[in-house]
Amino acid sequence: MQRVQQIDLETLDALGRGCAVLGTGGGGDVGAPLIAAAHAIRTRGPVPVVQLSDLPADGLIAPLSGIGAPTVGVEMLPGEGEAVRLRAEAERFMGRPLSAIMSSEIGGSNGVEPVLWASLLGLPIVDADGMGRAFPEVQMVSMNVAGLPVNVVIVADLVGNVTTIQPLDGEWSERIARAACVAGGASALMADYVITAEQAAGAVIEGSISLAVDLGRATVGAADPLEALQARLDARALITGKIVDIERETGGGFVRGSVVIEELGGTGRLIRVEIQNENLVVFEDGEVLASVPDLISIIDTQSALAISTESLRYGQRVTALAWPCHPLWRSERGLSIAGPRAFGYAIDYTPVEKIGTPVV
Repeated sequence: MQRVQQIDLETLDALGRGCAVLGTGGGGDVGAPLIAAAHAIRTRGPVPVVQLSDLPADGLIAPLSGIGAPTVGVEMLPGEGEAVRLRAEAERFMGRPLSAIMSSEIGGSNGVEPVLWASLLGLPIVDADGMGRAFPEVQMVSMNVAGLPVNVVIVADLVGNVTTIQPLDGEWSERIARAACVAGGASALMADYVITAEQAAGAVIEGSISLAVDLGRATVGAADPLEALQARLDARALITGKIVDIERETGGGFVRGSVVIEELGGTGRLIRVEIQNENLVVFEDGEVLASVPDLISIIDTQSALAISTESLRYGQRVTALAWPCHPLWRSERGLSIAGPRAFGYAIDYTPVEKIGTPVV
């Protein structure tokens, strides 16, 4: 996989497609952020992408993401002021300038919007993120799995409020940041952690921008885009069918619900995908087909474009893909933070590649 050096218009389009897949249904729809980021690139030029090794050891990195319910974010579009206010508060708190920003999660709009924020702030983006996918809660980041203490969480909302939090731990980060987000309209910009390049080494998932761009390019010109995407991900196709039922509600800064997919061909086979912003668990007749922290994306069967949870509609022809997560999430601490039991499911995690395979 070739490392990306900068985000220009061609790279941005591929980044958007790849981030939608890695978003596992969440992280926000990429449509509006792609338009805003493209305008920024046309106005100010390509955005540089750097590796951790390119930064000084004490260079400060702000991991940024949108926080809130994706259904709200579709209608309540972010402005430019939040990034400016958040940077000012981060530099005030740390007492020195930022060297770069990083996506907290490479999935969905949270993988694309950093291009806009970096352009606005005149900073490079680190080719890394804190998840390797998207997760719905603030504590579900690789920095927490690695044991880095949370020094600060900063939330800047569209109203103009800036909330600075010094939480006890990751769980308190989620509780307080979510409350601030809901108070500001259930959609805000957040920095969770402000860390040095030295601290980030080994605590973040490197190469995630390059991976998203590589995934986005995999389907371009392919005779069968879905097959090309599945092969690039080494993913398992759980079902190809039609969406026949959706339950979805917004509350507490999340979108929760489920979607039922019926297999094509009149087989009568059904699967149910459980949602909390992201696709969490897939059930068939009470049996688990895949679960967090492995990645589960619902893909348009013809175009191989990923569909976010807020964009799922009755009658869509889709394929549900599942593939292995980053090894960090399969550690004991990773599973305690973002495994199925962390979301309230009374099931033990089984790697997706081992589900349904004979025990040897």
